[in-house]
Amino acid sequence: MDPTQIVTSDVKLAPDVKLYGFVNLYGCSIGEGTRIGAFVEVQKNAVVGRNCKIQSHTFICEGVTIEDEVMIGHGVMFINDRYPRAANPDGSLKTAEDWGCIPTVVRRGASIGSNATILCGIEIGAGALVGAGAVVTKNVPANAVVAGNPARLIHSGNGLLKTSTVRADCF
Repeated sequence: MDPTQIVTSDVKLAPDVKLYGFVNLYGCSIGEGTRIGAFVEVQKNAVVGRNCKIQSHTFICEGVTIEDEVMIGHGVMFINDRYPRAANPDGSLKTAEDWGCIPTVVRRGASIGSNATILCGIEIGAGALVGAGAVVTKNVPANAVVAGNPARLIHSGNGLLKTSTVRADCF
């Protein structure tokens, strides 16, 4: 193994996974045929499916599930805490007992553009496209296109946007 790759013994690597230099993987699962670029970290309890492409400088934190055939662009950041704090109200340093992971799911065939930030507790639908630099704060419907900060629905995936076609928990 490349000395620039840190892959702990608890990582589940399927066959034909390609890792580039300076990756940090621990306690996660990576599916068959997936490619993980340089300077990527995938934390414990994160799942990356089959035939995904995770490009350089991306951070996939605990609680993120990425289904099969997903493309994650350069520098994408996932978040798993809505209210991050270093210390408790009494000033004591927070520990794992003071925190709860909020899961996020990226469905099959979705694509996330470079430098997007994906907040926790959301679902990006199958075949959806998240534009570069977007900050995704709400669920993204399947086959939709979202972009901006905060991300807004650009295209519903089924013709022009009609508000009646978008679920209430989405845009």
